[in-house]
Amino acid sequence: MTQRTKLILGTRSSPLALAQTDAVRAIIHSHHPELDLQIQTISTKGDRVLDQALSKIGDRGLFTNDLEEAMRAGTIDVAIHSLKDMPTRLPPGLDIAAISSREDPHDALVMKSGCSGTIDSLPPGSVI
Repeated sequence: MTQRTKLILGTRSSPLALAQTDAVRAIIHSHHPELDLQIQTISTKGDRVLDQALSKIGDRGLFTNDLEEAMRAGTIDVAIHSLKDMPTRLPPGLDIAAISSREDPHDALVMKSGCSGTIDSLPPGSVI
């Protein structure tokens, strides 16, 4: 049996997806430094259809189906997803192989109506 030397990680091209993929890549590399870990970005239906509400184009697999198809086709070896995008039931032949530890979940900024939506717009002395 031939030893694998390369692993292609499939992901969406959003900043969050790429950050998650870099984190997973670092974990894999720490355990298997001999592997050539490559990242392949894939545009999903949820990324491509921008002129309609996601609820109108379907609710299942909008951000996962294209990555799963790439795995079936052999274009990628692993798909990196946000768990929130995963369907409740996986397609036959696919499994969740690993779930990484969660980062700090306290990373949201919720602002009241009328604010411009940036930290810079908060008045001096604001408490976050």
